[in-house]
Amino acid sequence: MLPARWEFLELPWKYSEQMGGRLMLTNLSFQHFKSWRDTGPIRLSPITALFGSNSSGKSSALQMLLLLKQTAESPDRTQVLNLGDDRSLADLGTFQDVVFNHDLGNLLHVCVAWSLPRSLEIADPARKSATLFKGDDIELSTEIEWQANGDPGHGRPVVKEMKYRFSNETFAMTQASAKSLAYDLNSSFKFVRAQGRPWKLPPPAKFYGFPDQVRAYYQNASFLSDLELQFEELCARVFYLGPLREYPKRQYSWAGAQPADMGRRGERVVDALLASRELGIKLSRGRGVKRQTLEERVAEWLKDLGLIYSFHVRPITRDGRLFQVWVRRAPKAAEVLITDVGFGVSQILPVITLCYYAPEGSTLLLEQPEIHLHPRVQAGLADVLVDAMKTRNIQIILESHSEHLLRRLQLRIADETIQPDQAALYFCSTEQGESCLTPLEIDLFGNIKNWPQDFFGDELGEIAAMSKAILERRKKGEA
Repeated sequence: MLPARWEFLELPWKYSEQMGGRLMLTNLSFQHFKSWRDTGPIRLSPITALFGSNSSGKSSALQMLLLLKQTAESPDRTQVLNLGDDRSLADLGTFQDVVFNHDLGNLLHVCVAWSLPRSLEIADPARKSATLFKGDDIELSTEIEWQANGDPGHGRPVVKEMKYRFSNETFAMTQASAKSLAYDLNSSFKFVRAQGRPWKLPPPAKFYGFPDQVRAYYQNASFLSDLELQFEELCARVFYLGPLREYPKRQYSWAGAQPADMGRRGERVVDALLASRELGIKLSRGRGVKRQTLEERVAEWLKDLGLIYSFHVRPITRDGRLFQVWVRRAPKAAEVLITDVGFGVSQILPVITLCYYAPEGSTLLLEQPEIHLHPRVQAGLADVLVDAMKTRNIQIILESHSEHLLRRLQLRIADETIQPDQAALYFCSTEQGESCLTPLEIDLFGNIKNWPQDFFGDELGEIAAMSKAILERRKKGEA
């Protein structure tokens, strides 16, 4: 069984009316994953940002979400966790690689909660027009252990317990006994057993699914599929962009496909722009504001950020299969290919495009979106994220090293562009080899009340050291 404090997270934070009616991750916690012994509850807001030094565990939170997503999307229902390969969103190696301290005796705990865009109602099959359960929040908790097959290091991960919470009810599958692959269905809700000899249930499907036998053994268990479906729909709306993005090209080929996202390295960004153009999609910017195409929105942001003056994707062949990206750096400058301007343009292009290409209500996972960008553009990037959040209900979870991005988010809280509860900011650090998480306390004026020591380096220490060095040089000059 899960430890008492892992039973289910009490949600200390309720959404404001501005956040209502959206599919959104609200809480995440995990234990014994990579450098984290225990994250504790992580509140996830419309904008959630993790800051900290290298190797402090920032990326692990994103990797955990990617692990859940790629497992949910795997066709193998017997695989508890899809740890990935070089073609996956995250290639995490083996179970021993991801478990804390590489100790196979550690149990991997994961708990994730999310809100629904509208209430989920589950009908009572025994009474017409009656509702069994109704709610707009779901929580999934799972505990995974390594089951050895007799040889050290050989075995497989198995689900020790899986549990959903919905509408003040819990629905769990728990191992019948230690090291057993037979499971019990546990709930205070009374499941009605079908006639016939009672049997134990087989293991869960993946880490979150009730096996088909549950619906065969119990007459009123068909609604459990709705909970699984809600989790799979949540994962389908998670999109990821990695920190290492592709170099720009002098020409791009497009065969008419509509990509789901930008790709891990932003390699499908031009495909996305062209697909959106072909479909005639127009983006809403709020009531009374003229709609824009995706290409127009991206071009406007690139101009507002001071990177370029104009941006166009044009065909270079009659059949429309080859394209080039042309930009103009200033109003009177000649147009040039994107390869002939600063590297930052091609690096931020997938970030901006994903914010407006992903379906409304999506969750974006961004690793170092500010990479290769000038400090002024890093600050402006925060405004891109805020705009996507406000106009398209996009949730953004990012990890960053950028003080400039953080400062702009603080400013947007201070000037009331966003509310303090719309941004959850964290500082990651390491203590004795373990990752630690500090929630940053932000007041109504955007001030961080618990600024960690050496958050972005020791600025005062650097100034003091420079002053000392100046004095030493002057003394030598006098001598």
